[in-house]
Amino acid sequence: MYRSHWGLRDMPFNGLVDPRFFFPSPTHEEALARLHFLVGNHRRLGLVIGAAGCGKSLVLEVFAGQLRRSGRAVAKLNLLGLDATEMLWQIAVDFGSNPPPSASPISLWRNLDDRLLEHHFRQLDTVILLDNAEQACRGALPHIARLAGNDSSSGTRLTVVLTVEKSSVGDLGNRLLEMADLRIDLEPWSQEDVEGFLTSSLARAGRKKKIFTEEAVAKLHDLSGGVARRVGQIADLALLAGAGAELTKIDAEMVHSVQQELGAVGV
Repeated sequence: MYRSHWGLRDMPFNGLVDPRFFFPSPTHEEALARLHFLVGNHRRLGLVIGAAGCGKSLVLEVFAGQLRRSGRAVAKLNLLGLDATEMLWQIAVDFGSNPPPSASPISLWRNLDDRLLEHHFRQLDTVILLDNAEQACRGALPHIARLAGNDSSSGTRLTVVLTVEKSSVGDLGNRLLEMADLRIDLEPWSQEDVEGFLTSSLARAGRKKKIFTEEAVAKLHDLSGGVARRVGQIADLALLAGAGAELTKIDAEMVHSVQQELGAVGV
């Protein structure tokens, strides 16, 4: 009913971290440009900071794909709930090693040092992307600092990038914050960004004509606070409710209604 009513081939607002659904808003494009600067200049540590739902994970996924296509060695993992040993084991796996699950932190560090040295001799840029750094077990943070400070005298071309929620930056501790070469802040979307996101998402799903009125876009921006994930959630519920009511357009009243009645998360 949802797709047939609005003339859509697919669901336009996919909630997954999928690069195919990336909307290149100015703040996200700027973040990618700064990340490329960080790696291109062999800086050691960068922080991508923003509110929950602003697109940090998606930016990191898009960046990882761009790096791999350019021939860099990339390890990307979600630190949610990981301890130091799990983190080091996953990095080793991403770099093509096959450590046993029972490997100790010492053996995993030796493995990683050997891999970094190999990349150095091959003149291969190495990038470690760590998502949700504030969600890692506390014991993992010193190991992240050790990664970022990995023997710079050896010429190892290693860059570490962390994403962290704006409200939790202090949880990283002074050492990591002092080591950071670049802080990249993801800002909330403007109303123009929200309109662009809606237009491109609907077009990708097969709908060329506008569904959301200008007033609806303004209301959606206000209720979501410009947070990308909330924009998608409210827009998706509005289309569902609009199809049920057999509307031809989504107006501001419908956006406000679904936010209040159908459980869309407000600011």
